[in-house]
Amino acid sequence: MDAGRIDGMHEPTYLTAIERRPAQRALHLTWSDGFTGTLDYDRVRGYCPCAACQGHSVTKIVFKPPPRPVEPVEIAPVGNYAVHIVWSDRHATGIYRFDYLRALCLADDDPEGAIARNAAFNADA
Repeated sequence: MDAGRIDGMHEPTYLTAIERRPAQRALHLTWSDGFTGTLDYDRVRGYCPCAACQGHSVTKIVFKPPPRPVEPVEIAPVGNYAVHIVWSDRHATGIYRFDYLRALCLADDDPEGAIARNAAFNADA
């Protein structure tokens, strides 16, 4: 059996903690399997997955840098699969799935590719 799979299914991993680190201007994320990652505020905001930022296509994710540095004003859970972030630039329509945030953490050199691969992987699940 492959690691991370049970009977052909993906073993679910959940975001268990999200911590603001203002001195680093970053979010520190912890998942149920022990994985941790740190993401710069502007990177998370720039990869906002909402339709206003990304359009209605699921085939290409693009980075749209915020016009000025941002910070999260509010972070709230969305069910058991995502978080909603309100940003200091008043942008508040992005729902960040846990798998999307993890792909951003894993994708230092190719975020768009990692997000696309992650989306394809989850579509097969």
